Amino acid sequence: MTDLPEGVPFDPATDPPVGPLVDPTPRPLPARVPHRGASVDLEPLHVRHAPELFRAAQSQAAEASWAYLGAGPFATEAAMRAHVAGFAAMHDPMAWAIRPHATGTADGWLTLMEIHPAHAHIEIGNIWFSPRMQRTRAATESMFLLLRHAMDELGYRRMTWKCNALNMPSRRAADRLGFTYEGTLRDLLVMKGRVRSTAWFSILAEEWPARRDAMLAWLDGANWDAAGRPKRSLADFRR
Repeated sequence: MTDLPEGVPFDPATDPPVGPLVDPTPRPLPARVPHRGASVDLEPLHVRHAPELFRAAQSQAAEASWAYLGAGPFATEAAMRAHVAGFAAMHDPMAWAIRPHATGTADGWLTLMEIHPAHAHIEIGNIWFSPRMQRTRAATESMFLLLRHAMDELGYRRMTWKCNALNMPSRRAADRLGFTYEGTLRDLLVMKGRVRSTAWFSILAEEWPARRDAMLAWLDGANWDAAGRPKRSLADFRR
């Protein structure tokens, strides 16, 4: 079997080769419930969040934050409200508003999506951080809360992350959190009238404990100085 694709697991007792046996029990669906963290709260997205989200988007830097998303920017609060109303009613993706403790306002959203209980596969995506939330402890913790919920509490085996292949901030974020790059699907979608190639990343169940522990160590209060800056990087803890 030396001609098998490199890196693809298989059961050596089978001929022809097939994948290893796994627990086939379908995983639970995520629930539309809040998640509480040390620096941030996640609240099931609701139309009542629209005014705060619209205000969070009002800065010169906000325009770029919508470049790789399927929606936005929103010219008026009414337009934001209409989008949030429809977005909040979906079950896949399932969206949460992000409320950092530092501001007390809804400053972004993120989702669990591409939910496949029978295959124990789920994705974190549709992430929008307002400019004041980007590169903060709350931003990382908001993602960690959903990663931990899906992998530890619901028992999913595979967590994916995908983004526009040109979206370098998103690619760096995936790498920072410990996702493994799997490849790029070329010219996969048309977004806002432009062709999009999509880069794919994943964390598998056997990889998750090390990734989780690094994130927990980075988020721990002992890693933060009096000015609110991390003493060590997440990459340091992953090493």
